[in-house]
Amino acid sequence: MPATRQAAPAPSELAFVPFVSVENMMRLVNRLGVETMIAGICDYLEQDFRRWEAFDKTPRVASHSREGVIELMPTSDGEVYGFKYVNGHPKNTKEGLQTVTAFGLLADVYTGYPVLLSEMTVLTALRTAATSALATRTLAPKGATTMAMIGNGAQSEFQALALKAICGIETVRMYDIDPAATAKAAANLKGKMNVVSCKTPEQAMEGAQVITTCTADKQYATILTDNMVGSGVHINAIGGDCPGKTELHRDILHRAEVFVEYTPQTRIEGEIQQVGEDFQVTEIWEVLTGAKPGRTDTRQITLFDGVGFAIEDFSALRYVRDQLEGTGLYQQLDMLADPDDPRDLFGMVARAGVSA
Repeated sequence: MPATRQAAPAPSELAFVPFVSVENMMRLVNRLGVETMIAGICDYLEQDFRRWEAFDKTPRVASHSREGVIELMPTSDGEVYGFKYVNGHPKNTKEGLQTVTAFGLLADVYTGYPVLLSEMTVLTALRTAATSALATRTLAPKGATTMAMIGNGAQSEFQALALKAICGIETVRMYDIDPAATAKAAANLKGKMNVVSCKTPEQAMEGAQVITTCTADKQYATILTDNMVGSGVHINAIGGDCPGKTELHRDILHRAEVFVEYTPQTRIEGEIQQVGEDFQVTEIWEVLTGAKPGRTDTRQITLFDGVGFAIEDFSALRYVRDQLEGTGLYQQLDMLADPDDPRDLFGMVARAGVSA
């Protein structure tokens, strides 16, 4: 059953669109709690992955430059349409700017009118963490308590807390080529879980049953070499998210069972851009619905090649929309023309000039 339909708004309400600013998103996160909000988004993700075939699906529309990429990510379940605008500019950090910024929108398919506009820089961090946690809960070895977090930038704390809240991870072993990034993440996570700051990626891997890589540089990188990955682990490779940007040595792919969100997009942007079109992968929705198996062996390496997909943003926006009622944590934007006679747009403009 579709999980998005709400009662149609009254005509007088259609001229205003609820807008969630960065300030109000932060208030919502702190009101609900980071872990609670990530867990809620994870539940919505699972609902929507289980009805995967109801959605329009297309690889994101990307405009690449030497400095980074700007993308649009659209989808619809036939009742609600959603899209996200997002950029990825790794060089921004050196200029004191965010690597990723984003905003998103939901619209009613029946009228075509927007029903929610929201910042998605914070929300993307939450939904990315929730997606990793959903994949980990589905694929990781049972009883996993320790994760390695390779890359300690803006996403790292969200990833660690998501796996704590949803998968029972107790200890995070952190490494970044910039020790200041590790110190930042460790300070932010202090008192929330057991944090071990590591000087090498190999040290971070010690005793970890779950490995998450989340680095930003737009290049073919080898964050994990084949000899670093032992049997029985689960890997979330989420930093490789555009053409020419990877994190794992290709030999790891051939040793692992690989799971993806949407295969046509991941072949362009994910770790599997390193292998041929005939390389076999499983989409995560197939495991969630029971159509295909997930982990089948305790010694198996499972790899979630996560690049982010529009349905995840749709789920996150849907979650936020459902939390807003009664909170006041939004503004009403006057962004839709509302003439008394729908055919008389010119007259509405002319009368506004007279009244001014």
